Amino acid sequence: MPIESPPTPAPSPGPTSTRPNSFPLDLASNHLFNTQDPLFRRQILVSILSSCTSSELLFISTTIAPMLKRDFLFWLPTELSLHILNYVDDPKSLVRASQVSKHWYRLVNEECVWRGLCHSHGFEDFDDDYPSPSVWREDFSYRRHYKLSHGIMRSWRHGGSLLQSHRLPIFNPDSGVVTSLALDRDWIVVGLANSKIQIFSATTGILSRTLVGHEMGVWAVCLVSKGGFMATPPDRDDDSYVHRRRRKDVNGLSSAVERLAISSTQEQYISPSLKVALGLDLDEANGSTSSRSSNGDEENHPQFPDDTSPGKRSDNSFASQGWGQPNALAVSGGCDKVLRVWDIKTGYCIYVLSGHSSTIRCIRVLHNRPIAVSGSRDGTVRVWDIQRGRALRVLQGHQHSVRCLDVCGNKIVSGSYDTTCRLWDVDTGQCLHVLRGHYHEVYSVAFDGVRIASGGIDTTVRVWNAHTGSCVALLQGHTALVCQLQLSPSILATGGSDGRVITFDLSKYTVLHRIAAHDSSVTSLQFDKNFLVTGGNDGRVRLYDTKTGNYIRDFTDVSDTVWKVAYLKDTCAIMCRRAGMTAVEIWSMKPKST
Repeated sequence: MPIESPPTPAPSPGPTSTRPNSFPLDLASNHLFNTQDPLFRRQILVSILSSCTSSELLFISTTIAPMLKRDFLFWLPTELSLHILNYVDDPKSLVRASQVSKHWYRLVNEECVWRGLCHSHGFEDFDDDYPSPSVWREDFSYRRHYKLSHGIMRSWRHGGSLLQSHRLPIFNPDSGVVTSLALDRDWIVVGLANSKIQIFSATTGILSRTLVGHEMGVWAVCLVSKGGFMATPPDRDDDSYVHRRRRKDVNGLSSAVERLAISSTQEQYISPSLKVALGLDLDEANGSTSSRSSNGDEENHPQFPDDTSPGKRSDNSFASQGWGQPNALAVSGGCDKVLRVWDIKTGYCIYVLSGHSSTIRCIRVLHNRPIAVSGSRDGTVRVWDIQRGRALRVLQGHQHSVRCLDVCGNKIVSGSYDTTCRLWDVDTGQCLHVLRGHYHEVYSVAFDGVRIASGGIDTTVRVWNAHTGSCVALLQGHTALVCQLQLSPSILATGGSDGRVITFDLSKYTVLHRIAAHDSSVTSLQFDKNFLVTGGNDGRVRLYDTKTGNYIRDFTDVSDTVWKVAYLKDTCAIMCRRAGMTAVEIWSMKPKST
């Protein structure tokens, strides 16, 4: 009989399987999770994370990290984003920030960001193409300006490129001596003891022409840059001016002699082309010598300073701003006792101005006015109109040779071997102050409109108040003749025949730095807010940090002696004797990429 098989038992219950997309902890869509309070939600997350393995935690971390990234600058207002970027003072950080995103790239390239960077790094001395914010060109870029300025600073510290090195034969020990040097952005003017003046291009370093006309050695040159504007002298019709004009006769020419000197001009004898070079054609067309600029816009230019304004001080490289004339001019004087005015473009001598009875030792030209001032060994200071070729007045009072001059606005300071300095008014000829205190000859002066600094053989430097004529400080530290001086609003730098360079803080009249710069006399000294450049009789040109006084480097190879050094922001001219020949070295500090 067949046996029935037992019934098959039911399968044991097992775990229910759930598809991944129906996972109960799909927190983003879980209604219960979303309705809980934040504390309960965190407890759930903690319990999940505590049960995860290391590999699972790594997966969670890499998944969460991109979700936490937020472009904070994108969500902030643009003005606030730019304000934050202005706190970044490192250009490399800004460049890296510009690579984060397109939004960051647009923010970093805003002009206000690079303007702030220029301000923080002190790159606010703009080129002549961009003289002031009121006349920016449309293609001006703060970023490009920063890049250029930063490259120039690196070149000063680490190299620079030699544009040209000229060698001039010396036929006797004195003939090849460089006595004077003037420099602007276009030209370098070099005065030589062999009576010649050489003109070099400041952009290429090429010798452009040689000016021949002086019969004896040239001792002083000044350069008048092309362009500019004619400054308007203050109104001189007031009673005080008439009173000062009458008093002037004691210090200058008599009224009759001065009228004769003023009336005898040389402009009628020069060719029309030279009248154009002097800007006389524009004056004749306008019928006056009123204030005008090279672009016809007088309102954007400051007028000539009044009695309470110090005016614009002279340039340390012996160049002055023009009065609107189309050509650059050179003014020179020397042992032949005459002042010569040259057109640099053609090399022609425009005027030969006579009057001094001995060697002309120093010359200065006022900014934006065709007024030259010369000091001579005959003890006089003479004022000349170099646009019309006439003598204006003679400033008499010194009892010995006038060795040095400096100008600021319409004021002149002269230093003399009679141990005194004098402050003069150019427009009246009046001697405003006689500065007495030195015990020996005065060899150097500097004037910024507020202070006058003077140094001489007595090894001291005196600082004078230009308004009262009183001596406010007696500065010591040199052990020999103080032959080099330069003033800034806060610093006075002095160089002596003892080879020392000393910088003084003008707020307290204390020593900032004592620098043993050279083994013999300091022949040249110039500084700005970044660098101090010195040249010495030991044949070295050295570069120092103005703020710290630390030595940076020797600027060029050692020579026999260094006569003159002058520099601008991106150009440096060195006059020295090397291997028995006069050497003229012209250096460019512009980055090679530009």
